[in-house]
Amino acid sequence: MHIRIISPSGAIDPLYIDQAAARLRSWGHEVSEGAHARGAWGRFAGTDQERLSDLVAALADPSVDAILCSRGGYGLQRIIDRVPNITKPVIGFSDITALHQLSAISSQQSVHAIMCKHIATLPEDSEPLVALRRALNGEPLSYSVAPHPLNRDGSAKAPVFGGNLSVLYGLQGTPYSLQQSAISSQAPIFLIEDIAERHYHIDRMMRNLKMSGVLAQIGGLIVGQFSDCEDDPAMNCTVYETIKEAVAEYDYPVLFNAPFGHVEHNLPIWFGKEAQFSVTAEGSVLRI
Repeated sequence: MHIRIISPSGAIDPLYIDQAAARLRSWGHEVSEGAHARGAWGRFAGTDQERLSDLVAALADPSVDAILCSRGGYGLQRIIDRVPNITKPVIGFSDITALHQLSAISSQQSVHAIMCKHIATLPEDSEPLVALRRALNGEPLSYSVAPHPLNRDGSAKAPVFGGNLSVLYGLQGTPYSLQQSAISSQAPIFLIEDIAERHYHIDRMMRNLKMSGVLAQIGGLIVGQFSDCEDDPAMNCTVYETIKEAVAEYDYPVLFNAPFGHVEHNLPIWFGKEAQFSVTAEGSVLRI
């Protein structure tokens, strides 16, 4: 597989690109990088046009099989309206959620997964790396998750979509909103995660998704890690309880504390590929 590394959002330490590329090559992949992957322009990895040009070039190059985003941060909101349809798998998370959303609209599968820093620094036998290697080889993924007191039992068989809650919220009311993903016809499994958001803002975002009809149209909810999102005692509940309250009237399965998000133990998951999802009192299973 030929993997192109680009930096469509924040600037990255070039050492992580070197080390991640070396590891991917050790797995047998060909690796190239965008012309501006090591760039820096303020907080961004180059100007908007530079970052956009690398993304467009990677999509247009017939020799490139997959696109690995070097890191998240912020930047895709500034260029997403100029990105053509996604035609090959994009790998990444956090700000890369914007590209996952465009992938869903383009009917293209993508991979919510670790990026260069963790590919470079995690132990070779760590589960995120082992699972990513399997995903890149086209092998099935299967995860077991411990029970959580807020879970709601049930099962679903549908494609997975979603990503970073704040990024998805920022795309609402645009041509890249969740409603543009044809969710109503598929009742997909929705995954959310976030980092460093105020408790009340998480409530605001979940209420937006409820009032806009998104939460009524899905067939299952996976709640990943909400890292550095402190519970606010004035909200009279925890962050996870706020999320549970937003979906209380629906009957689909809900899984809390899933291993996806801004943590080292961030497992890869295919978006747009059908998954089998089961939540029981003994634990939960997700197979893709």
